[in-house]
Formats: sequence, structure tokens, C-alpha cells
Amino acid sequence: MAAGTLYTYPENWRAFKAQIAAQYSGARLKVASNPPAFTFGQTNRTPAFLNNFPLGKVPAFQGDDGFCLFESNAIAHYLSNDALRGNTPQAAAQVLQWVSFADSEIIPPASFNTLWAWCFHLFSNFVQATEQAKEDVKKALAVLNQHLNTRTFLVGERISLADITVVCSMIWLYKQVLEPSFRQPYANVTRWFVTCVNQPQFKAVLGEVKLCEKMAQFDAKKFAEMQPKKETPAKKEKGGKEAAKPQEKKEKKKEEKKPAPEEEMDDCDAVLAAEPKTKDPFAHLPKSSFVMDEFKRKYSNEDTLTVALPHFWEHFDREGYSIWYGVYKYPEELTLTFKSCNLITGMFQRLDKLRKNAFASVILFGTNNDSSISGIWVFRGQDLAFTLSEDWQIDYESYDWRKLAPDSEECKTMVKEYFAWEGDFKHVGKAFNQGKIFK
Repeated sequence: MAAGTLYTYPENWRAFKAQIAAQYSGARLKVASNPPAFTFGQTNRTPAFLNNFPLGKVPAFQGDDGFCLFESNAIAHYLSNDALRGNTPQAAAQVLQWVSFADSEIIPPASFNTLWAWCFHLFSNFVQATEQAKEDVKKALAVLNQHLNTRTFLVGERISLADITVVCSMIWLYKQVLEPSFRQPYANVTRWFVTCVNQPQFKAVLGEVKLCEKMAQFDAKKFAEMQPKKETPAKKEKGGKEAAKPQEKKEKKKEEKKPAPEEEMDDCDAVLAAEPKTKDPFAHLPKSSFVMDEFKRKYSNEDTLTVALPHFWEHFDREGYSIWYGVYKYPEELTLTFKSCNLITGMFQRLDKLRKNAFASVILFGTNNDSSISGIWVFRGQDLAFTLSEDWQIDYESYDWRKLAPDSEECKTMVKEYFAWEGDFKHVGKAFNQGKIFK
């Protein structure tokens, strides 16, 4: 029987899969999710942790016998018994089918970023993405609803790892988003979901799961009221009758230009206005002659080789900016190319506040189960920018970094190839597959 420790942070739905599987199988599982046993963002960056789990991600499992596993589906599978995994080859394949279904059809539209934008509609450029997410969720629910029309559980007559995985992937949808009117067409899915979460093994991990009554909404007025008000210092008054009238006119003019009441702020304005002002990590650097935004416009709208690249080298500030080459350290762990691309996209999303002071072209080379990731990054300053803010340090340790000399032939060749997505790429040894631009 499996026994060991699961490292995670509190309320991690991915960890729930392993915890529920252990409840059914009887595996002896200790959960380390709080200090001093585990501090997310600290413990998982220590050399000892990274020696066992190179990505530094959680959940991560270490058996009492020293056996280590990362990736939540693998951990849940290991902690399951044969009944959960499927007692026959056919049942086992069906379990795997629904585990994969959760990963590919439910988790992307139900991910945290999409869920946040969906519920709160914070930014206008998320509108199209959130509408697509809704349609993708409806499509997945329709498939499940049809399948469960004549079934109690997803595979066979008992709960399996398929049910555990799919329920956990939908837990926040049912708690925050799927209000009664939205879930009404999918009665079979809701019946199955409620049946599962009320099983003792689920409740031991999830507690009472209350279904969403009203889709979460962002209250801009309430949010603004909670923020501290800034007091405007009173100006010194000028004495005498002659000064009185002009002062009255100025005050009247001020009143006319008074900003709209806080309750009229839209959601985006309220969030941005109330966001704590953090110190600019690049504030200590002198102003640079290289205008990054101007280069990005050239790169986006004009030919790379004939316009954008010459513009880059003509205006590049060698003192104010630096060029770095980054290579993903664990190519043996890259499997399907679309999953490898998701690694790049996820990193870009987590670095959103770095965009103003950076540009990158990151490329996936090779094919399924034989690929590599590398890229050219341009940063403000001479240091590796990721180290300047804790918010930017989640992914960069998974890469090997090398600073390039801007005037070297190696640098010029690599910048040309990575910016244009064409060339020999002799240092890679694999064919170009697809690329992503951070700008």
C-alpha cells in the first residue's frame, strides 16, 4: 500500500485528486500544505526540493520509501487501487479517456485566469476569450450530460479515478460560475456531480460543497468604497477682496471638472485605481535612448528582416539593455507539442507586468516526444530581469540562461533567426516547429 507525503498549497484542486484517491484506496497520505512543513514559494525553491522535483511545482509526492512523483494525474493514479484505475483493460482505457478529457476540454476554459475574467469581466480584451470559454464549457458539459444520461458514474457502476478527476477539474466552476440557469440544461451532470461530492471520501477532502446560486460578480462600488481615500491638501488663500472673486471662479471651475462619482467607475477602472502601487523594479536605471514600444510596433506591423531587424540594431542601447539566450533545462520531459507550447504561454502570462521592459521570441523545436524550447530575450538593464521581482521567478529557474555579447556574430545570428523564425538554428539540431512572441 502506498504511503508518503503530498506537498501542495491549501485548496489546490489538483491536489484534491490525490487526496480523494487515497481516501478510497486506503493509502497513507500526509499532506504538507502549511508552514513549517511546507511554504509555497519558498520550500519548493530549495535545492533539496528541486533535487527531487526539478520543476519546483506542486502537488508533488514523496513516498516513505523515497519514491518521488510530480504531475497530479500521475500522483492520483499511483495512490489509487485497481478498482479506481479500472479492473479490465477496457475500463482502464476509459478511465484514462476521461482523465484526458478533463485536461483538454474542461481545465483550459475553467482555468483560474479564465474564471476570473469570466466572472468579473475586468479587461475588455478578455471579452472574446471569456465568451469562447463559456462555449467550450457548454460543449464539455453537453458531452458529459449525454454520457451520463443512462449512467450513474463515468466508468462502470462504481466511482473511479475518472469521476474523481473530472469532479475536481469542475469544482470551482460549480462553486463560483455555474449558476442554476447555466447548469439547467445539464441536469445529468449536476446529479452526478452532487452524488460524487457527497460521498464520504470526497467530503473528507472537500468538505461541504455548496453549488453556485449566482455567478460571482465584481461590485466596483463596494470595492472602491473599501479603498483608502486620498485627501487633497488645502491651498493657501490669498487675502483681500480683489483676490476673493478670482478664487471663487477657480473653485467653480474645479467643481465643473469634478470626476464622476465612484459608483460610476467601470470594473476595470475600479481595480486599476485601487491596485497598490508597487516599486518599479527598473526605477534605479537611467533613461534609455532605445524605445522598446517603437521597435515592437515595427516588429508587429512591418517586415522583420528588412524593417524591424535593422531598426533594432540601429537603435539598440547596449548600455541600457541586454540580450539573453534561454534554454529549457528538461527537454526529456516534453511530450506532446501542444503541451510544450502551453509551457511557453503560461510563462508569458505570468510575466505580464514585465512586458513594458522586455521582448522575447521563444521557439519550440522538434516533434512530439522529441522537442526542445529555447529563446532570445531582450531586457532593460544588464541583469537577468526575472530576479528583480518575486512575481517573475516562477518559471525562469527551469531554464539555463546565458548573456550574449550584442556585437558578436553569434548574437547577431541568433537574434536574426529567432526574431524571423527562420534560419539554420545550428545550435539546436532540431527543425522549427512553432514560436511565441513576448511583447
